[in-house]
Amino acid sequence: MISDELRRISMLDTGEIPTYIDKAAQNVVQYYIVNKLHIAAAESCTGGMLASAITSVSGASEMFECGLVTYSERIKSELLGIPRDFIDRYGVVSKEVSLAMAKGALEKSGADIGVGITGIAGPTGGTEKQPVGTIYVSVVTKDKEITNNLELSEPEAGIDVRLRNRLMAVLYSLETALEIVK
Repeated sequence: MISDELRRISMLDTGEIPTYIDKAAQNVVQYYIVNKLHIAAAESCTGGMLASAITSVSGASEMFECGLVTYSERIKSELLGIPRDFIDRYGVVSKEVSLAMAKGALEKSGADIGVGITGIAGPTGGTEKQPVGTIYVSVVTKDKEITNNLELSEPEAGIDVRLRNRLMAVLYSLETALEIVK
């Protein structure tokens, strides 16, 4: 579940959210450099937006290991080592797969922190059981893990729901990447 502050930000005009992402990315990069931590990401519905946010900050090369866009089930299996029957059992949009993605990124990269993001950004693809805005984010270390379904609500008419949901997943990932190491 996202915090009240992130929920408030999610209701802002979509064009305002990148300002919060830029600040969060700066905070992550600075904290990780000072503390000699490294991060890796496996992204699906965000399509590399988290990696882009981090690498847009000068000095990110000191703390960013890699960003994998593992959009298909085949690539999640082949690159991250998630068994196909595991994906079939839990569904590609699930806390289990998100966690497996984060652990795969951590293991494959040798980083200290791994992030996994999978979900239904929209505007299509949702079901009654998993509506648009069902986005799982997992952030893991070797001994801690945080996994949440952001459960983003439908925005007001006229808002680009896909972009808004992807941006919010990136912002939540950055905030959680700080939370897990503090």
